[in-house]
Amino acid sequence: MAVTQSEKGFDIEIPLPEELQKFLAAPVCADISLPEPGNVKIELPSGGTIKGIGDITQGIPTNCSLNFSLMLQLGPILANLECFIRVLKLIKPLIDVIDGLPFPPAKALFDFAEAAKEVAECIVKLTTPLGMIPFVRDILCLIIRILSCMLDQMNSLLALMEKLTISFDAADGNATQQALLECAMENAQRSATAQLQAVEPVMVILEIAGPIFEIAQVGPVEIPTFEGVEGVEQMRGFVTTMEQFVDTLELLAEGLGGCG
Repeated sequence: MAVTQSEKGFDIEIPLPEELQKFLAAPVCADISLPEPGNVKIELPSGGTIKGIGDITQGIPTNCSLNFSLMLQLGPILANLECFIRVLKLIKPLIDVIDGLPFPPAKALFDFAEAAKEVAECIVKLTTPLGMIPFVRDILCLIIRILSCMLDQMNSLLALMEKLTISFDAADGNATQQALLECAMENAQRSATAQLQAVEPVMVILEIAGPIFEIAQVGPVEIPTFEGVEGVEQMRGFVTTMEQFVDTLELLAEGLGGCG
């Protein structure tokens, strides 16, 4: 092997083992790319659908975390079927009463009266503003907290994407560095897309809760829609719009007693 002498002494070329060369080489984007966000759902017998909500504080959601989210959502739904089942129990004696008109059987009248007592309590809770306002307020406060968490993450990603854009321009001519910065930008974009999953369940909740908001004489409340946030400018526009929407929700919640 040739040995050359420079002003600082001898420069000796020492070949590195192939495995060490691979270890020291710059990583390719495929090695450090983030996974695509998962998507799971449950179709309810009423025709609606609940979807897994990713914990955006823990990065891109996995199928495991989304399924666990579905389990947490399913419990309250099953618990709130009680009033619905009471109404269904009322229908059977009501049919017997109607079929027996003009002289319905005494047993049908008795069964109907007993079932009606159980339903009456639900009617008061579910059909008057006084009964619905606390529930609507809590829904609004929950949505505010979820969107605020998402906005914290989005603002961090926006700051990162702005820095990456500046670094990419500064690395003009350095193909290796630009490739790494481009990969980092793609990962930031994927993270932003994952954050958008927090918006979809909120839209579903607001749609389902529309009749409840109407009973409480609140709304209608419509969340801004976004198909994507491609690039820094769209990200900045999304953050600004959602911040304004959260401010509107806070005003509504304040009018119902505030989030405390």
